[in-house]
Amino acid sequence: MLIYTMGVSVDGFIHDRDGDFQWPGHSDELFAFHTDRVGSLGGTILGRRLYETMRVWETDPAMRDTEAGAVFADIWAALPKVVFSRTLDAVEGNARLARASVADEVAEVRAATDRDIEIGGAHLASQAFELGLIDELRIFRYPVVVGGGTPMLPPVTDRVDLDLVETRLFGVVAYERYRVHGLPPAE
Repeated sequence: MLIYTMGVSVDGFIHDRDGDFQWPGHSDELFAFHTDRVGSLGGTILGRRLYETMRVWETDPAMRDTEAGAVFADIWAALPKVVFSRTLDAVEGNARLARASVADEVAEVRAATDRDIEIGGAHLASQAFELGLIDELRIFRYPVVVGGGTPMLPPVTDRVDLDLVETRLFGVVAYERYRVHGLPPAE
């Protein structure tokens, strides 16, 4: 499956008007859940900003100061990545720059693994959503209203029905997992 996962404000923004996304509610339990989730993936497709944000897990030794941080850093570094960018000439680690359209890159990454893949970065994931490529939305809803910024989802021209397949609380952070209606039932 192609999964779009993002942390959002209650009003659906991935960051506020100033680009801030450091919101209340982070916990060891939530971090462990993210570690398990990312460890189950066969690859990820990222926009440039998200790639640059996550690159710290491969480049900053301070991210390995705890056992949990070191485990996540190892998982993230090993995960195959495809990066969409109009400005980068090169990427590092287990990443490559996208060479084709969103649809073609998704198809290529899907063909390379028998595991789920994730797409991230609001602009890039919105393109995949509009093309009907997203199978699941996984939303981590933080207890803050920001009133503007970058929305998680694009305005849609056609209705997209979803099935709620899982909810969970991590302290004050609500996790919501939705599958596009009509896909096989969640395991």
